[in-house]
Amino acid sequence: MERPPEARAGRDVYTVTRLNREARILLESGLPALWVEAEISNFARPSSGHWYFTLKDSGAQVRCAMFRSSNARARVTPRDGMQVLVRARVGLYEPRGDYQLIAEHLEEAGEGALRRRFEELKARLAAEGLFDQALKRPLPALPRRIGVITSPTGAAIRDIVHVLARRFAAVPVLIYPVPVQGAGAAADIAAALKRANERAEVDVLILARGGGSLEDLWSFNEEIVARAIRASAIPVITGIGHEIDFTIADFAADVRAPTPSGAAELAVPDRGEWLRVLAGITARLTQAGRRRLERAREQLGWLRGRLARVHPRERLALRAQRLDELETRLIRALGQAVASARVRLNAAARTLNAVSPLATLDRGYAILTTADGRVVRAAREVRAGEAVIARTHAGRVHATVTQTDD
Repeated sequence: MERPPEARAGRDVYTVTRLNREARILLESGLPALWVEAEISNFARPSSGHWYFTLKDSGAQVRCAMFRSSNARARVTPRDGMQVLVRARVGLYEPRGDYQLIAEHLEEAGEGALRRRFEELKARLAAEGLFDQALKRPLPALPRRIGVITSPTGAAIRDIVHVLARRFAAVPVLIYPVPVQGAGAAADIAAALKRANERAEVDVLILARGGGSLEDLWSFNEEIVARAIRASAIPVITGIGHEIDFTIADFAADVRAPTPSGAAELAVPDRGEWLRVLAGITARLTQAGRRRLERAREQLGWLRGRLARVHPRERLALRAQRLDELETRLIRALGQAVASARVRLNAAARTLNAVSPLATLDRGYAILTTADGRVVRAAREVRAGEAVIARTHAGRVHATVTQTDD
């Protein structure tokens, strides 16, 4: 029976709901996420997709829930009696007041020790700066040769060679064979990385192997491999396991691919894309070449026309035409000058004939000269008995002066 209000005065009275809520808050805030190794029992998977099970050891047990958003990433499906390693937060289910764990990650307990070693090495190398993005080397756009460090008999090398042949068969592949699991594999992988750098035969390295358990992939989680990758002067692509697998080598590499095939995809460009780009460039170059050739033809035609106009042959032809024209004008001028001169000559001849003594002779007169050719103009210029010559129109008459009359 509920006590009267005055009986509760001055007391902080909790309801069960409040108690469970604050207990949950204390548990969740007071304890960090932790790893628990135990055996599974009472495993249940209702239609909601959540997992509910009990974790127990020889002395105690605790209820555990793993919600669908988390168990979707789990690599194993729990079963009763399975020894597991769980990373979980401590909580409390308020409606019933049940203390429980909320699991975020679950794996078989056999991998637990390896997982802890993985996380510890990853944290240490990350703190050292070995995984810094600034250390990553760019991949060549088109390598002259690709090196592959993997098992020569595994499925990984077949996948890689197939993808490389499909994408860009012109790039040769050099294989550095190594064991990819087992005792000594990590040292062999590190030695292959060093050997590839010493030989300097390739432009990019692919470090790959197929899928497997954490233990199968452990060679790629060794510190010696991570440091060999970072010491490489040649860019390194890792393609280890499946898409969900991450190794220390992946964090140290310049580029991480989800699978060996994915690593091959990243190592070379797509031949088809390059051919399309090359075709586009070829078309543009062809068009530009045609335009340039057309401009050159136009310029050549213009230069030919200009050359024709200034060619000596053309100039000589023009001078010859000019010479012909001048010759014609000269001949015409000479003809005109001769004609004019003949007209003047005829006029002068007529005038000369009119005043010529010979014309007078034609009218019956004669010119009297002395024997020495002196013209006798008056009778006193000769004496009686002197020989004289009378020139007539038709000959000369030699005579002797018998008498002169003034």
